[in-house]
Amino acid sequence: MAQQVARRSVASAIYVNSFVVGGVLMGFEMLGSRYLFPYFGGGMGTWAGLISMVLVALAIGYFAGGAIVDRHPSPRVMAVAIAIAAAYLMAVPATADLAISAILDTVGAGVSGTLMAAGALLLVPLSLLGMCSPVAIRLLTSSTAESGRVAGAVYGISTIGNVFGTLLTTFMLIPAIGSRAITYRFAGVLGICSVSLFLTRVAVRGEPQASRARRILK
Repeated sequence: MAQQVARRSVASAIYVNSFVVGGVLMGFEMLGSRYLFPYFGGGMGTWAGLISMVLVALAIGYFAGGAIVDRHPSPRVMAVAIAIAAAYLMAVPATADLAISAILDTVGAGVSGTLMAAGALLLVPLSLLGMCSPVAIRLLTSSTAESGRVAGAVYGISTIGNVFGTLLTTFMLIPAIGSRAITYRFAGVLGICSVSLFLTRVAVRGEPQASRARRILK
């Protein structure tokens, strides 16, 4: 009974964090436009660069997360990835203008400059956050019979978080407090997510060794 409660608490923590990470991920994409528009304009080319870099980052995260969690099936994988992403976001407000200006001066405002600036802003944190979905699926799946349901739930909850983060950031946060303040808040939210997953790791480590082995090998 105690093991079932522990597993449910772990699953709940993973699903909640999938939602929150999804919200921050898309919220920061919207903030990316605010960082880039003063330098590259708000046209279709800038949006194409942003969206392309988001998709590249997610692809990297999906591949990396899937490969890592097969070797280390633990909530700690998510926790570490989210913590590094939080640290990166914390540095963005102070460094973004310098980095984008340097790219603009050396490469220009064409396609290459837009992609490089979008990559400098988004590639690292969104790749790390993209790792969370395959990691969550691996941790929540205990048999092949439920793999489809678990994958659908994780991606569904994450996508709902995407929608929530996009709307909240665009229509409420940006008009109210501005891009840099939001970035710091996103970093703080991710820090809380990371801590919660590290604590989840403690709960998993507290299980009997035989139970852990059966759960991981399922």
